[in-house]
Amino acid sequence: MSWIRVTPTPGRILKHLPNCCIFLLSDYFNRKYTSGIAMTSAKKPTPKILTVLDAWHLTPNMIRVTLHGAFIYALEPSIEGAHCKLFLPERGQSVSAFEGQLADGPRPSVRTYTIRHIRPDLGEIDIDFVDHGDAGPASAWARRAKPGHIVGFSGPGPVKLTAFYANYYVLAADMSALPVVAATLEAMPKDAVGVAVFEITSEDDRQDIAAPSGIEQHWLIHEEPKTHSTQAISLIKNLPSFEGRIQTCIAGESSTIRALREEIVNKRGVPKSDAYLSGYWKIGLVEDEHQAIKRQENAA
Repeated sequence: MSWIRVTPTPGRILKHLPNCCIFLLSDYFNRKYTSGIAMTSAKKPTPKILTVLDAWHLTPNMIRVTLHGAFIYALEPSIEGAHCKLFLPERGQSVSAFEGQLADGPRPSVRTYTIRHIRPDLGEIDIDFVDHGDAGPASAWARRAKPGHIVGFSGPGPVKLTAFYANYYVLAADMSALPVVAATLEAMPKDAVGVAVFEITSEDDRQDIAAPSGIEQHWLIHEEPKTHSTQAISLIKNLPSFEGRIQTCIAGESSTIRALREEIVNKRGVPKSDAYLSGYWKIGLVEDEHQAIKRQENAA
């Protein structure tokens, strides 16, 4: 008779143990077989430093900040509309102190923004900030930004729409998502047809966008952005039945996005692969809280 040696793997051992022992041995094997993983995983790159060249109110409730960095010379012009992470220094923090914080911690306040324009030949990008006053860290930073000020940068992420193949386009944004929808409109084929719906805080917040002439623009006034609005939802619900291939680029407050996803994907049948709909923020929550909820929902 010959004997075969069986290696006592965690699965084989746990299979034959009573429940009272499983927790202790599970903890042992987790530590034994994974103890080196955290130490050997790649460390995230340290955010790069950008310098403010200029900052001004583009409209009464939107601040545009032009930033410069040497690495921008190597970026592609096609990243307009991509998201990035901005790491915000404390008021009066020196470059050396901020660089040390980015490298060694603690992590500064971080917010997600859209690259509105890029000029690689000049090493410049434009970022648009909704002016919320000094209540939020990003708005407060943008309001006081002056030439020579600094900010940390990580990214860019992917552009939302990289190919345009629809018969009809549906785009919508509140002030927070106006940069991504504007960049998408300006990247579209000149013969594109569709509708773009913007909710802005005041009539003076309208922007000139180099959109295709076949895109019908609607600018809706919502003076209290911290309260729910149904204007964009109603307008899109009242659009005629969709014909042919549809693509969307829609972003804004979470409850509005939920309602538009129900209308466009669930009721009208636009495939999820053709429907970019993203909740950028949620009334009553700061970005970190909202992102935590989105991660939970995506994992469910």
